[in-house]
Order: sequence, then structure tokens, then C-alpha cells
Amino acid sequence: MPITPATATHTSSNGTADAILLELVDENGVTIGTAEKLAAHQPPGQLHRAFSVFLFDERGRLLLQQRALGKYHSPGVWSNTCCGHPYPGEAPFAAAARRTFEELGVSPSLLAEAGTVRYNHPDPESGLVEQEYNHLFVGLVQSPLRPDAEEVGDTAFVTPAELAERHAGDTFSSWFMTVLDAARPAVRELTGPSAGW
Repeated sequence: MPITPATATHTSSNGTADAILLELVDENGVTIGTAEKLAAHQPPGQLHRAFSVFLFDERGRLLLQQRALGKYHSPGVWSNTCCGHPYPGEAPFAAAARRTFEELGVSPSLLAEAGTVRYNHPDPESGLVEQEYNHLFVGLVQSPLRPDAEEVGDTAFVTPAELAERHAGDTFSSWFMTVLDAARPAVRELTGPSAGW
């Protein structure tokens, strides 16, 4: 397995390496503990807190991200603008804003909560399981992107019709349609009826 920011340990202030921990939650999203990131994704998966971001440009086009080939989970597939996991005790909103900047080099000009969705999606390629209580966010991006090549393979802004065409021909993350469908009411409110979402 390649070492990427997602699987690498990080160095704490005392110079020791700490595993990346996720917040485990119950079915209501209440924190019940923590687990090491990779362990939480091993079958059958442990229910943990996550977030998904959907950013749009001023024309109402959705920003898609193709995950970098070096990622341990779902490499090379297309997905929503940004997704990830809050650190234990970190607010999902803060985590969403932080990771959007870390991955894409841009801060949303607007970011709003769009509800939550709970799902269980096994990834047939890696054998890992996405057992997540996912906090959804929608927003606007108005600055040029500066993607981190270790996280992002490519980006694209798409209309609903372009997304349908791309979704039919390219490989997308197992969770993509679940989180998009759950976020659609907030997406429509943000982009307006003319955008077609």
C-alpha cells in the first residue's frame, strides 16, 4: 500500500508519530469513541463521522475532483469536490473548510450545512468499507484552484447534463450518488432552478 497523507502517521509536538484517528459515532451521530483511520475502514467497517463538500461556480456548475492515483482508498475515481473526516473533537464545518483548502488550495466564498446522510458502501477494488455518518456542505468557489497533486488527479466543473454523461462513462466513488442525492435540496436552493440540479 502506498504511503499517502491519508495513511501516513503525523508527528506530534513531542516528536512521536501519532496514528490518524477518526470519531466513531452511533446511529444518531453521537460520538462514542475513536478508531485508527485504516482500521475503521476494514470490513465490516466502523460507523464514523465524515463530511462531503459540493462547491459550485457562479454559473451553477459542480466542481468534481478526480482522486489522485496514490490514494489508499478509491484512487483515480471521480467524486464530489472534497470529502474526508474530521479529527476527533473537530467540528465538521471546520474540517470541511480545512480539507477543501488543503486539497484544492481554495477557500469557499460561501459554505453552508446541507444535512447528514448515513451509508454503508463497500469498495470492491480495495476491499475497504465506507461506513459513514456524513455531514454535507454546499458552497461557492470563486478563486482559481491550486490542487495538491498528492490528493487530486484532476478537476472539472460540470452541468447536470455533463455530469450524467461523465457518470455513464467514467468511474465514480461508491458514495458519490448517495451524498449528491442527499445534498440536492440544498444544492437547488444554492444554485437556483435554472442550473437544473
